[in-house]
Amino acid sequence: MNETFPLLSWIIFLPLAGALLLMLVPGERVSLIKFSVLIWTLVEFFLSLPLFFRFDEGTAEMQFVEQRAWFPEWGIGYLLGIDGFSMFLVLLTTLLTVLCVLCSWESVERRLKEYFVSFLVMETAMIGALCSLDLVLFYIFWELMLVPMLLLIGVWGGPGRIYAAIKFFLYTMFGSVLMLLAILALYFHYGTETGLHTFNVLDLYGADIPAVKQYWLFAAFALSFAIKVPMFPFHTWLPDAHTEAPTAGSVILAAVLLKMGVYGFIRFAIPLFPVAAVAATPIIRWMAIIGILYGALMCLVQTDLKRLIAYSSVSHLGYVMLGLFAFNVQGLQGGVYQMLNHGISTGGLFLIVGMIYERRHTRMIADFGGLSGEMPRIAAFFMIVVLSSIALPGTNGFVGEFLILLGAFRSHVLSGVLAATGVVLGAVYMLWMFQRVMFGKITKEENRGLPDLTGRETTILVVVVFFVFLMGLYPSPFLRKMDVSVTGYLQGMQAKTILSVSVGGAPIVASNAARQAESR
Repeated sequence: MNETFPLLSWIIFLPLAGALLLMLVPGERVSLIKFSVLIWTLVEFFLSLPLFFRFDEGTAEMQFVEQRAWFPEWGIGYLLGIDGFSMFLVLLTTLLTVLCVLCSWESVERRLKEYFVSFLVMETAMIGALCSLDLVLFYIFWELMLVPMLLLIGVWGGPGRIYAAIKFFLYTMFGSVLMLLAILALYFHYGTETGLHTFNVLDLYGADIPAVKQYWLFAAFALSFAIKVPMFPFHTWLPDAHTEAPTAGSVILAAVLLKMGVYGFIRFAIPLFPVAAVAATPIIRWMAIIGILYGALMCLVQTDLKRLIAYSSVSHLGYVMLGLFAFNVQGLQGGVYQMLNHGISTGGLFLIVGMIYERRHTRMIADFGGLSGEMPRIAAFFMIVVLSSIALPGTNGFVGEFLILLGAFRSHVLSGVLAATGVVLGAVYMLWMFQRVMFGKITKEENRGLPDLTGRETTILVVVVFFVFLMGLYPSPFLRKMDVSVTGYLQGMQAKTILSVSVGGAPIVASNAARQAESR
């Protein structure tokens, strides 16, 4: 593979090509559809592996860069690239898409071809958004993600799927419109200041934007991304979407789509408007803390397994945002690592709940009890993933949460204390849920004689557990790949925010949080 090979373009558009080819297959050829999609997504996953093995961990610059003129008269270009932040999210997307295909093998019984077409289109949109370095190109992929997820929830979801799908669409679309207006404002501001009209985000990083204008533009970007995360109080679409979505839809929603909001903060909102980002740190920090505690407390009163896991995502993503806005190496590195951990652990939880639902056709916690005696292999995998979710040492969750808490304590002691309280609550609600579902006596006859894992399901969960322990016991390869990107990112923040800006004659010194960029 030579250096001019457009690897990112192949990774982005291969799923879309697969979707177009799949549309030519007759809908009644079920086996052909399943195996062709599985092979296609496996090829996509293996094609993405060079991103990891050929990634240069010694530079913070964008890698695998592709640049082509698109609409040069408007400053729109086809510009792709990845760094230590986006590379892992691309790999997470390609891996989990394979697992989603496998978990949908028997559970989807109608419109199978259209279902997999939606998944392949969504994979293209997600990877495209993660690789785009042009704001117009990013926005196109960002909006494209909404359509297949809307279909997955609205067509293949549960009884309340229409309400959940519309709520999901309206929330995310509202934030997207604000971001589009901010993109245009940034475009015209940069053009006026420099005479160069461009949507190239690498050029826009150097824009000289007055503090007041930064506040408004940051607010528009941040609101769009906060809805997607979702941060408290913009989270209310998430439990409904998770509850009604099919299993694979819940997996990809939790594991990848929610991370798009955090990635948006990392790639766009913070580096484009650093003074505003530092000024907004107390607000974001307390929104994250409230989300951590609120999500955990809501988990304690849930009766539906999927809603419990959905609210746990609100809590876990609060940790990610807390680490990100600590503005130190430990917090940011922990936040990025926790994004990957959450994708593995919460994706695994949704996969297991889906497997149980296929056997029992209910998700109500009260309908279970004593399942470990009937399904010991499911119980064993379930326990491992639960322990990962509560950050047991030796599992992936521990590394991310430890780094986040370390960064939080170094940045703001009270936020570290409150976040640590959320860790305790997380252990309470997860272990209590597991105890009610898997242990005790069987009180409902429907729970007797339930079949244990099949070979296909075992394969799925072995992959999940492999990464649970790999990332928990040997995090060095992952952290090392992102280390220079994290350090360079924070040094860039420091350089931009060390200067004082004046608003109405009152100096605002934005360097306090940024000074932590060099502390390790």
